[in-house]
Amino acid sequence: MAVSSPGTDEPFSLSAFLISDGPAGFLLSWVAGFVDTSAFIILFGIFTAHVTGNIALAGSSFVAADEGSTVTRLSVIPVFMVTVALTSLLARYARHKHWPVFAVLLTAEAIALVVFLIVGTSLSPSLLVDVQEDLIFPIAMAGVVAMAIQNALMKEAKGVFKSYIPTTVMTGNTTQLTLDLVQFCVAKLTASAGETGNPEAEEALERLSRVFPVIAGFALGGLGAVYFILASETWWSLIFPVIVISVLAVAAYAEHSRRSSAA
Repeated sequence: MAVSSPGTDEPFSLSAFLISDGPAGFLLSWVAGFVDTSAFIILFGIFTAHVTGNIALAGSSFVAADEGSTVTRLSVIPVFMVTVALTSLLARYARHKHWPVFAVLLTAEAIALVVFLIVGTSLSPSLLVDVQEDLIFPIAMAGVVAMAIQNALMKEAKGVFKSYIPTTVMTGNTTQLTLDLVQFCVAKLTASAGETGNPEAEEALERLSRVFPVIAGFALGGLGAVYFILASETWWSLIFPVIVISVLAVAAYAEHSRRSSAA
């Protein structure tokens, strides 16, 4: 959809807006925060997005002689790596066929999230009665596959984003946010009186405008998961991430079609 923007001849495209850095970064990180928190709550401490966190938890399970949990948490790593590899191959194939890579990978993630939703809603009710590792394992792996695709698509969607910003792990983003805040404040405080333009401050502000929505999205996604999961004690709230990713996929396809028509 495209309409004329007020005060300019440049048309406004809703699809282009949705897949631009700010909105897409916010929505993708919201999905990651929601999925990761949901899985962590219901699967008794397993990360699906922040997969390396499972290594520390596996060590804890090993010390506690919990063999089942240790195996599940360590299995996350190879499943994640294989999925990233397959996603990269899919992206390469899509580029070879001149398909919209971002849209194709978003579609793959939407499908993976639907599988995660189905597996979770089918098996999780039994977990409320008894902790069974043979039920936790398939749910966790389905979630890891979905988040591995999202990790890979941020790298593979070349040309969509100005620069790579992780949407599933916030440690690096929080570090960058802090560094940019320091750079912005120092640049402002040390600016000469009457100086016009401040490249360092503007550079920091530009990065802040891209990193902050991602961190905020992840935090709000996590809070949303806590509210819906604890309120309903079911996985049905995972329909929200499915909807968000599906909307982004439709927007990506629409924008690709719009640009192809314009060319």
